[in-house]
Amino acid sequence: MRYTISLLLATLATPALADVKVVTDISPVHSLVAQVMGDTGTPDLILPPGSDPHNFQLKPSQAGALQNADLVIWLGPEMTPWLTSALGALNGNALELLHVDGLQARQYAEGHDHEGHDHAGGEDDHGHAHHDHDHGHEGHDHSHDGLDPHAWLDPENATLWLDVIARELSQIDPGNAAAYAANAATAKDDIQQLDADLTAQLASVKDKPFVVFHDAYGYYADHYGLTVAGAISAGDASSPSARRLTEIRAEAGPATCIFPEVQHDPKLAEQMAQDAGVKLGPELDPEGSKLSPGPRLYGELMQGLADTLTDCLN
Repeated sequence: MRYTISLLLATLATPALADVKVVTDISPVHSLVAQVMGDTGTPDLILPPGSDPHNFQLKPSQAGALQNADLVIWLGPEMTPWLTSALGALNGNALELLHVDGLQARQYAEGHDHEGHDHAGGEDDHGHAHHDHDHGHEGHDHSHDGLDPHAWLDPENATLWLDVIARELSQIDPGNAAAYAANAATAKDDIQQLDADLTAQLASVKDKPFVVFHDAYGYYADHYGLTVAGAISAGDASSPSARRLTEIRAEAGPATCIFPEVQHDPKLAEQMAQDAGVKLGPELDPEGSKLSPGPRLYGELMQGLADTLTDCLN
């Protein structure tokens, strides 16, 4: 069963057009917010598809959109550090999704989930998120230490965020609170059905190790019980060292497939596959860089990863 956005009306009454400006950072976040907003409005997407989320220069029009936003919904400085300074002078509210209570957080160094992790920021007595933007990450290159920011690849985090987004939108637009809650509930049902379908689809490849371009798939692999044998590059903003290349050649030995990645030169993966005698898979796209932004993108992204993995590993 393929992931679809429900066409049922969230409420019996048509929701009012929201008089709020909502801005998001990357396409997966934009997709989740668009599902919650539904017919009330359309969120803006700051980062164009295919852009580097870790190093991006805001255009004056984009900076203006941030300043005029009633709400900015972003992952946090671990993913888009260039937004930190722009949000420091924000007139409206900002919601950091990587720092909400209940996130299934994965640490790079420790390599396991921390259920119920107590994140900085939190919420006030009214359930309204508040955040400290002085994270000291300005200009960092998405080092693979600490919190893994690719948290949207765990569908449990996506469903958690839908409720948080609905609650935050309701704070600034109470007239559409019922619509936001209903839209979030419908989107959660869709993602939970998608999750069940992907669990069944990926069951046949759980014991087949594979190599990826960079360490972005921990949430996905942990949730579905997949076996990532290694990553060619330690970080998506860095080039692998000679030592790392030697290590990955050894790790690729038992692997079934090596996967290149959208937005990265495939030559290293191609060479690794040839050297190790391992099948070269199609490109993985963990951020939906080749997909059209909108409410359907999140499901298409998650389904696309499953299709790419199973097509090669099987």
